[in-house]
Amino acid sequence: MVTLLGISGSLRKGSLNSALLKAAAGLPAEGYTLQTAGIHGIPLYDGDLEEAEGIPAAVTALKEKIIAADGVILFTPEYNNRIPGAFKNAIDWLSRPSSDMAKVFGNKPFALVGASPGNFGTLLSQNAWLPVLHTLGCRTFSEKRLMVSRAHTLFDGDGNLTDEATAKRLGDLLAAFAKFAGK
Repeated sequence: MVTLLGISGSLRKGSLNSALLKAAAGLPAEGYTLQTAGIHGIPLYDGDLEEAEGIPAAVTALKEKIIAADGVILFTPEYNNRIPGAFKNAIDWLSRPSSDMAKVFGNKPFALVGASPGNFGTLLSQNAWLPVLHTLGCRTFSEKRLMVSRAHTLFDGDGNLTDEATAKRLGDLLAAFAKFAGK
């Protein structure tokens, strides 16, 4: 059984990416399990804080989930055509201390998914993640990417995915990524 971890990169309560991750976790899974996580509780990176207090508990908990997973999916928003600052900040913390980088990220399969109210989904954010993941030593999944455009029209008032075509694309991506991560 392949263990996948989906991480929502949004802090917003009504996040489209958190809703997409929730939808992914609710899909039938054959040969894999999908656990979910977020970035709540991770402070802004500060080397002085790290030196004085060590790695924050929220960072350590997320690191342990990543290490335990066979593959990680970043459910990334796109802010101003780039990676959201809070999500990048979380990844920066996860790479600390630098001696942990290989244990957390080294050759770990990572996939990118994103939902946006805009017309291009999260294309630019996903593209901006690629050099970051490369620098961390991740093995990026390039067979499929999912960029959900006009996502605000695809969820009901309770944050449930109502679009069957998007649910199918999401399920197809999860199944393909699980095979990739399980190799």
